[in-house]
Amino acid sequence: MIDLTPTELERYRRQIMLPNFGELAQKRLKSATVMVTGVGGLGGTAALYLAVAGVGRLILVRGGDLRMDDMNRQILMTHEWVGKPRVFKAKETLEAINPDVEITAINDYVTAENVDCLVQSADMALDCAHNFTERDLLNSACVRWRKPMVEAAMDGMEAYLTTIIPGVTPCLSCLFPEKPDWDRRGFSVLGAVSGTLACLTALEAIKLITGLSQPLLGQLLTIDLMRMEFAKRRSYRDRACPVCGNSAPWRYEQANSQKCEV
Repeated sequence: MIDLTPTELERYRRQIMLPNFGELAQKRLKSATVMVTGVGGLGGTAALYLAVAGVGRLILVRGGDLRMDDMNRQILMTHEWVGKPRVFKAKETLEAINPDVEITAINDYVTAENVDCLVQSADMALDCAHNFTERDLLNSACVRWRKPMVEAAMDGMEAYLTTIIPGVTPCLSCLFPEKPDWDRRGFSVLGAVSGTLACLTALEAIKLITGLSQPLLGQLLTIDLMRMEFAKRRSYRDRACPVCGNSAPWRYEQANSQKCEV
């Protein structure tokens, strides 16, 4: 396991003080590679809290240029960057905040062509994409390559969060065989809502990496921030699920996929 430098020991001293955390948990964070998709108000803020916590490497995946209407929530961005690829600004900001974290920025969306390579390059994924096309691709690849995935999404003042462990918990297809109407580009959003969910998403990833406490396994956290109502709902794995069920083709696909690294 990677050792911590004197600078890192001082930077992370306050979290190392946490019960059941210590230097071992910090070393686990430093040794981890986490992929974050949809690096916007949700994914970008989650990436920020992973960077300041000391995750060793972040792979940021997001296509498209920054728009003016992104600026109410995308806290890694600055005004003069409007019209430019947002993922490169995210990398620049995170490196300025914590130069000890390695950042790889990929100016692309999750596609059928790149998803296997992306998933194989990381220890776990944060699914913060803005549409269910990308979410379903990432879910299938994480199941195929047996990689954990923190699943987070929001719409308006509502949000949900869960952690998916292939072969242990329900996958995204089990949870949403019919996709919610949350994938339109013009969705309403308040920055504080995406930021709240992002903090919880980063915390789930940190728990999973360090073993600090139990993440949301087999539980779907639903959040209504208009009413400040939080509820945990038990989720069930569908044995007939086309992605993770007993007859799913992931074993064959994994054996015949070309391995690569980002």
